[in-house]
Amino acid sequence: MAMKETSHIPEALQKRILENLSSAVLLFDHALRLQYMNPAAEMLFEVSFRHMLGNPSESLIQCPEGVTRENLQQALVTGHHFTERELSLPLPDGKRVTVDCTVIPIMDGDGETGLLIEIQQIDRQLRISREEQLLSQHQAAQELIRGLAHEIKNPLGGLRGAAQLLEQELDDPALCEYTQIIINEADRLKNLVNRMLGPDRLPNLRESNIHTLLERVRNLVLAESGERIQIIRDYDPSIPDLYVDSDRIIQALLNILRNAAREISDNPDGRIVLQTRILRQFTIGNRRHRLVAQIGIEDNGRGIPEAIREKLFYPMVTASEDGVGLGLTIAQSLINQHGGLVECASEPGKTLFSVLLPVENPNATN
Repeated sequence: MAMKETSHIPEALQKRILENLSSAVLLFDHALRLQYMNPAAEMLFEVSFRHMLGNPSESLIQCPEGVTRENLQQALVTGHHFTERELSLPLPDGKRVTVDCTVIPIMDGDGETGLLIEIQQIDRQLRISREEQLLSQHQAAQELIRGLAHEIKNPLGGLRGAAQLLEQELDDPALCEYTQIIINEADRLKNLVNRMLGPDRLPNLRESNIHTLLERVRNLVLAESGERIQIIRDYDPSIPDLYVDSDRIIQALLNILRNAAREISDNPDGRIVLQTRILRQFTIGNRRHRLVAQIGIEDNGRGIPEAIREKLFYPMVTASEDGVGLGLTIAQSLINQHGGLVECASEPGKTLFSVLLPVENPNATN
């Protein structure tokens, strides 16, 4: 089936336009056999048009409900176009991408109706939007914590001082037990607030090998667990040294890895995978970086409850019965100070934390 040439746009120009589009375009005839796909579609499906020419639509496009042909056949019959947004489209390599898919019935030169399908991958836009939301959440939480810290620490200091003075005036040593409780609890609350605020000094940035830092964290967690858990390494040796505060990166990674180890501690088949990769021309928030190091910490535990996934990095949010919900908040803060971000994706049997760190001298914040 040949595309019908308009009176204003020559066929050669139409072809050049299609071949330079960033969205994938596919053309099917009335029998839903592939007649054309542009280079963007070849890249998306990782196949060549030459090998796919004449194949049925379902060999490329798989609707989530498995009704690809029925949906497209309906568009042919009615002649109405439709758009499906944020579809999870499976690819031949087993991966999934999120796309907007538009189906447009068109008539060829012989009067038969075919379908023009445009597929626009929106993973990047969704990811950037999610990252901006994470950064906004973290900034809002930090502002709230700073305000609360001022209001809490001042009266705590007064309570502690009053308890110390009272202790000096007591004649009965047995009563000092009660003043010590007041002093100790005041100190505990002050330390909790300080932990929520994070470090009060600028990062000490030095060139560091990320795999050396990961090995320190891995060995520490194995020592704490008595080596009962399995931690698999999948490192990319091409990652250059990063310009980071080693102590803070170790603390951030340790907080995440300890959570993963706790999650699989009762699972005899539990495992954690530490993976590093280099990402090129990658955007974190609204800033694009030439090189970004991606550190993945993946476990095969039960997954994070859906009720807390969206607020996982808020203070005092935890799925653990014995946790206080500060580990991930602190990890996010420490990574943010390096111009990076911590992301999380979770489902039953798989939880992946991705730590993203710019490689080239990021602008650290205090």
